[in-house]
Amino acid sequence: QVQLVESGGGLVQPGGSLKLSCAASGNILRINDMGWYRQAPGKERELVARITSAHSTNYADSVKGRFTIARDNAKNTVYLQMNSLKPEDTAVYYCNAYIVYRGLQIAYWGQGTRVTVSS
Repeated sequence: QVQLVESGGGLVQPGGSLKLSCAASGNILRINDMGWYRQAPGKERELVARITSAHSTNYADSVKGRFTIARDNAKNTVYLQMNSLKPEDTAVYYCNAYIVYRGLQIAYWGQGTRVTVSS
């Protein structure tokens, strides 16, 4: 069994910053890609950023230059540094990880952490 536990969400003013963390624990041999997705009210879940085990990254166009994804493989943790936040960044942010154990790769999701950007 695997758990992804997110933290770091909250309320922030426009232009502010937040850092999200997501730690994986449980039956893990290896973690391949990790990522952050978000879902705003009334909208579909969308990719925010992804990072491979080799630390290659890709970002949604809407967050390029403002958000940075990073990971610590030793801690099975992925981070999302969010700067210059805008009201349209308001959403529930979900951590995602492709975890390998006993020859299988399975995608896991965190429970979500809410980010609200408002004055």
